[in-house]
Amino acid sequence: MTWSLDFAPFFSLATIAILAVPAAILATVLILTRVRGALLRVLAIAALLLALLNPVVLREERDPLKSVVALVVDRSQSQTIGARAAETDEAERALQASLARFPEFEVRTVEARGTGDANSDATTALFSALKGALGDVSPARVGGAVFITDGQVHDIPANASALGFDAPVHALVTGEPDEFDRRIEVRSAPRFGLVDEDQRLVYRVMEDGPRASTAPTEVRVFLNGDLVAREQAVPGQDTEVGLRLPRAGKNIVELSVARDPAEITPVNNRAIATIDGIRENLRVLLVSGEPHAGERTWRNLLKSDAAVDLVHFTILRPPEKQDNTPIDELSLIAFPTRELFVEKIEDFDLIIFDRYQQRGVLPTLYFDYIAQYVENGGALLIASGPEYAGYDSVATTPLESILPALPTGGVENKAFYPTLSDLGRKHPVTRDLPGSDQTPPDWAPWFRSVDVATPRGETVMNGPDGKPLLVLDRAGEGRIALLLSDQGWLWSRGFEGGGPHVPLFRRLAHWLMKEPELEEEALDATARGRDLVVTRQTVGEDPGPATVVTPSGQAVTVPLADLSEGRWQGTLETEELGLFQAANGELRALANVGPENPREYREAVSTTQKLEPIAEETRGSVRRVAEGDGVSVPRVIPVAGRADASGRDWIGLKTTEETVLRGVDRMPLFAGFLGLSVLLLALSATWYREGR
Repeated sequence: MTWSLDFAPFFSLATIAILAVPAAILATVLILTRVRGALLRVLAIAALLLALLNPVVLREERDPLKSVVALVVDRSQSQTIGARAAETDEAERALQASLARFPEFEVRTVEARGTGDANSDATTALFSALKGALGDVSPARVGGAVFITDGQVHDIPANASALGFDAPVHALVTGEPDEFDRRIEVRSAPRFGLVDEDQRLVYRVMEDGPRASTAPTEVRVFLNGDLVAREQAVPGQDTEVGLRLPRAGKNIVELSVARDPAEITPVNNRAIATIDGIRENLRVLLVSGEPHAGERTWRNLLKSDAAVDLVHFTILRPPEKQDNTPIDELSLIAFPTRELFVEKIEDFDLIIFDRYQQRGVLPTLYFDYIAQYVENGGALLIASGPEYAGYDSVATTPLESILPALPTGGVENKAFYPTLSDLGRKHPVTRDLPGSDQTPPDWAPWFRSVDVATPRGETVMNGPDGKPLLVLDRAGEGRIALLLSDQGWLWSRGFEGGGPHVPLFRRLAHWLMKEPELEEEALDATARGRDLVVTRQTVGEDPGPATVVTPSGQAVTVPLADLSEGRWQGTLETEELGLFQAANGELRALANVGPENPREYREAVSTTQKLEPIAEETRGSVRRVAEGDGVSVPRVIPVAGRADASGRDWIGLKTTEETVLRGVDRMPLFAGFLGLSVLLLALSATWYREGR
């Protein structure tokens, strides 16, 4: 309880000042002239002016406020190494029990689990957590902060003034003082690289702790999960490794250094780099067998793609026009058949036969070369017309061994709507084609198709009466597609509204050239914030759950839910950072969550050095808690002002002098009988003196 004097004047201070001027003059005259009773008259005038000022006595009831102490517990991934998690839990319990003995402290406990976002490498942000815990507390009420951490903190302010309060900061450090760790870092790696071209990556093996040496150690290099090299690297020195990207799109390079039995964790024995593979311009050979209405459809489509180098030859002599002109004299430039189909056939990524039939231009032996080209990894598309059902069909050549469907000799000439088969609704080449979700599809009809026997490949589109229209297949290491109609040009010309010829034919060409996103059986893992999203593409039934191996080596089962036709997806919520390995059946996928090589793993050895400067500046302390097989936590002692806040076995936390107002009582001095009595006493004394 506190007492104080205040004024609540009945008039404004300016008015009272105007009244006080003649009163002061009158009092001065009375004193200077020594009029009888002058002193009593002056006192009466003063009492009257004081009554106008209305003095008030205030009685305040105040309660002392508690000092707010922040207990920041480091729950980042480096705290899971060894016995650090158990040490942290035990230290937290002991400290909470010690603080509970002091009612003058309000303890706010906050757990910091790290940021790990793509824009910041500061994965252990304890001071950000401290700021959040004390954001609504005035600086005068802050009693201090205690960190329980391994010392690897990445957002330490430059000086104590940045904290925003004047109170001690203490750190209780987990882990052992003589820890040893081996790790590997990617020093430089290209962000992009040409497929099948040499790429250079620089890495370094590092060793921290008293056992650090310069003896060479083995490093294994993995590309998209496959081992591609074994090397010897000297710790502390940059080492360069060469590799070739096998595919376009995301390629993950993983470096793994041999584990030392004495190191504290193998988690940082791996480092990764993500390189986006870019294909050099794709080389496509287009051979048009005869002039027809849709001859330029494939040419225009391929020429519109800046990533495609097109070589196009058209045989201009119709099949019904036969004369004795030699084949090599039918054009101004001789058709370089040997150069294209023997010497340089391996340089092409895709060969397209557009309504081609045997005309004597290509010797039969060359078709055998083409079949071998496909089986060795090449791609072949046959866009057929009626000639595919005739005697001169390419199905009567050595290509027969790799064709996904052979003609029966029949040609269907009637209007029909191309439709997706059940498999085609799941296949990435035809899935979600614009207009395919209606019956009949919202695109123009075609008017001719070639009959074939039961195909051995995957029929993704059907023609009239459910007959195969587009068949995809694999031959050896290569791929082949068979389009059993020459009516696709109707869509490109906009006939009756046209159809999705661009997405269909472009996807078809890219599937043939093995673009990863168009694989019918594929597994993909992607980081979405701190979650890992696993997506399974299949043309089959339920693929079952995926198995995910976390950076710490734990195997987790992730159920996959039906997302859409042919796509299944599951999400794994995780607090870990680093490289995750997903598997489903024989398929594997890699994904990195957080920064590619986070500081959380690059700096795993516990330390007291990082926090010592800020602790000393705030009169705090940094000490280890591990002691033998147990944990030793210092005593907590309340301290006042800027007194010493640490000792050999104790830490001090500041108490505050702040209070909170609970109530106020007001007692006017010149109100009621008290004020009236004072005024009457002064006037009565004056009259009494005058009467003598």
